[in-house]
Amino acid sequence: MTAARRVLILSASMGSGHDGVAGELARRLAADGADVEIIDVLHLVPFRLGFALRRCYRWMIKRAPWLYEVIYQVFFMAKRTPPTSPLTSLMAARLSRVIARRPPGEVVSTFHLAAQVAGRLRRRGQLHAPSTVLITEFAVHRFWLHPGNDRFLSMNPTARITAAPAFTCAPVVAPGFRARTEDRAGMAARLGAEPGARLVLVSSGSWGVGRLAETVRVLARSGRYTPVVLCGRDTRLRRALAGTGAGMVLGWRDDMPDLMAAAYALVDNGAGLTCAEAFAMDLPVIFYRPIPGHGRDGALAMARAGVAVYARDGAALLDALDRLRDEESRHALRTRAAALFTAAPAEAALVTGPYGQPRRPAPEATARAESSPE
Repeated sequence: MTAARRVLILSASMGSGHDGVAGELARRLAADGADVEIIDVLHLVPFRLGFALRRCYRWMIKRAPWLYEVIYQVFFMAKRTPPTSPLTSLMAARLSRVIARRPPGEVVSTFHLAAQVAGRLRRRGQLHAPSTVLITEFAVHRFWLHPGNDRFLSMNPTARITAAPAFTCAPVVAPGFRARTEDRAGMAARLGAEPGARLVLVSSGSWGVGRLAETVRVLARSGRYTPVVLCGRDTRLRRALAGTGAGMVLGWRDDMPDLMAAAYALVDNGAGLTCAEAFAMDLPVIFYRPIPGHGRDGALAMARAGVAVYARDGAALLDALDRLRDEESRHALRTRAAALFTAAPAEAALVTGPYGQPRRPAPEATARAESSPE
């Protein structure tokens, strides 16, 4: 009996988006007969330094976003190739030992540091399996593009990727977001909303980041929209916003498809997995006060692609929401977003199929990029 191919997925628990994509991809591959393992690359750093990195990143995003913006511009967007970081070297050394004990037939990275690690091992001949980078952000920065990797997958059909063969794939979202939920009124009633209220989901990621209080004020004071604030796992933020009495304030939810089905629009600030889930649910997305760095660049990239709207101030946010009342405008926005799912699914674009057999070639590469880290 031929053994199932082994796929190693490298992710990172930086929020929940990268892990969400990794988990859904693993589910699909396992259903296709693959033996799948997911590794959090933060576990590969000794002395729990990976988790210290996560705490530092979370603190910056929530308390000192200007500092993250500086780091993002200096390192992620630099025109000169950045040197290999000690962190990447440590991760690569540990991952090479993991691979030696149980060699994979293929490696897929869903986080940019993972892409750096896999590309480094592949280039040095320490990883013999094909290495694919599944870019989970709409805007592609240089740290995704280590040239040692074999191919790159992006949900952005206009992305400029140069390091190796690049292909467009559909956003990776759980199947519940592709199903249509019809109990809109029932969910609104369970939330305690007034009949006929236009519910606007306000997303802040799993960490509850961004200027949520300002967004809630703009929506609530308009009198036209009822904010439903998603505070993620930040219980302190949830208590603080609940005390204002503006809109409905929720914590972490496992019924996001139902919430999205009941909503009029999503106001987002992270340009991550939640946006892809909204696109799958035909829920219009508007960006307002996005987090710095990749959040802002992702929001701008989605706006340029015409799949979302970028509102630069409170008046623009309300204007964008008002314009969605026009069915023609709403339909056009939703149609462009839905078109992202006409691309091949990510699992169909991987290098090898079940039991090591080559898969049908992925769609043509959409573009090439400018420069890549070594």
